[in-house]
Amino acid sequence: MPSIDQLDPASKHDLVERLKRIEGQAKGVQKMIAEGRDCQQIMNQVAAIKAATHALAGEMLEHFARYCMTHPDDFPSREQAIAQMVSAIVKGAR
Repeated sequence: MPSIDQLDPASKHDLVERLKRIEGQAKGVQKMIAEGRDCQQIMNQVAAIKAATHALAGEMLEHFARYCMTHPDDFPSREQAIAQMVSAIVKGAR
């Protein structure tokens, strides 16, 4: 199975930056709750976090699928590469 270290440095940097933004959003929601802010405002921010994590998962899934397709010999068999790619796609779609 491929490691995240096999991503090119620019892609890896982008993923880390996305996670930092998500972390900032989550801290913002914590602050909003502590301050007793309006529920609708909080839910809007939670929805933004959900969208951001979904986009992050999609990008990681794309990298994984490309890796499986271009490096099938790094798996025990080509069928195993396909099975892992399909499994990642199915889990990502949930």
